[in-house]
Amino acid sequence: MSAPVFSNHGCRLNMYETEAMKDLAAQAGLTDAVIVNTCAVTAEAVRKARKDIRRLARENPGKPVIVTGCAAQTEPETFAAMPEVTRVIGNSEKMQPETWAGMAPDLIGATERVQVDDIMSVRETAGHLIDGFGTRSRAYVQVQNGCDHRCTFCIIPFGRGNSRSVPAGVVVEQIARLVDQGYNEVVLTGVDLTSWGADLPGEPRLGDLVRRILKLTAVPRLRISSIDSIEADPALMDAIADEDRLMPHLHLSLQHGSDLILKRMKRRHLRGDAIAFCTEARRLRPDMTFGADIIAGFPTETETHFADSLRLVEDCDLTWLHVFPYSARKGTPAARMPAVDGAAIKDRAARLRAAGDSAVQRHLAAQSGRSHDVLMESPRMGRTAQFAEVHFASDRPEGQVVRTTITGHDGAHLTAA
Repeated sequence: MSAPVFSNHGCRLNMYETEAMKDLAAQAGLTDAVIVNTCAVTAEAVRKARKDIRRLARENPGKPVIVTGCAAQTEPETFAAMPEVTRVIGNSEKMQPETWAGMAPDLIGATERVQVDDIMSVRETAGHLIDGFGTRSRAYVQVQNGCDHRCTFCIIPFGRGNSRSVPAGVVVEQIARLVDQGYNEVVLTGVDLTSWGADLPGEPRLGDLVRRILKLTAVPRLRISSIDSIEADPALMDAIADEDRLMPHLHLSLQHGSDLILKRMKRRHLRGDAIAFCTEARRLRPDMTFGADIIAGFPTETETHFADSLRLVEDCDLTWLHVFPYSARKGTPAARMPAVDGAAIKDRAARLRAAGDSAVQRHLAAQSGRSHDVLMESPRMGRTAQFAEVHFASDRPEGQVVRTTITGHDGAHLTAA
């Protein structure tokens, strides 16, 4: 009898939920199975999930294949039609112990082959307490799920439902347990992190949660994953300014640099808002670095609109770009808008990535001779507080934070002795 095989696709929230599912499957006694946690952010993500399912089925003959995640939630029929797939379960169902109990130990019985309910009816997000992540470096803690916004390109709200927050006390308890287990860095994850607290009594904000975590736990390094900068609250900005344990790296959901395209995307910020936020955050924390999601080739995008996105890399001083060639998602308003030629989308995405590569080169070159606290992810690789990779010439203890002086870079990573 062997342990289940898990395959995770997509975001940090999915990584957290995969770890929670490992515990749920173990508690239910589910052993010989393959579980694939899918992503639906682009059509390419769905294609990769299907390819992974076929590969895992070949490599694990005879084992039932269970598919879940955002793609399973938004298009369950796609996966139910695959001969390799035994069960399709939704994003809410995958976090419920009774779902796993109904499938173990042999997946035989009254369990429906497809268990995907209306995600919009889900009103709460459980804070699953996890003690380990299979590594000794960083851990991820879910504090929020779902999204109340309806950007015209995005399918994710239909995979995750409306915004729900994990109560602060549960989050603090989880992080305290992880610190006791020896984790030196915790990452707060969610679908729309800056909406945290809106559905809780008193409507606290994300900054209040960050302050509470840092006050009530001894977590050495706290990191925030992707945020919507227009919703950053005053307490969060204060924490950026004076909390050394809050890492000086923010990944921003910017999506575009043109005001007209931002309006057609139904975003809540304009170009000037993004620039103002980055300027203020760096004023408060001079060593702050930014990552950003940017879409290339959104419907109706012209070369002039695209040029605004290219300039945003410099205007916001972005370092780590996640570039998404626009991918139409069935059922979204953007899918009905006039499309940009596929070759143009590919070209613009390449130019954005080139701008991102140049930004990384500038950041790496500026670190030579500087000292950094590096969290070791493996014996010879770790990350700075700004999330730059550092490659070492000799071993360091995995999971520990080590002080080092940067000797240079190899074009993609920092180097140290």
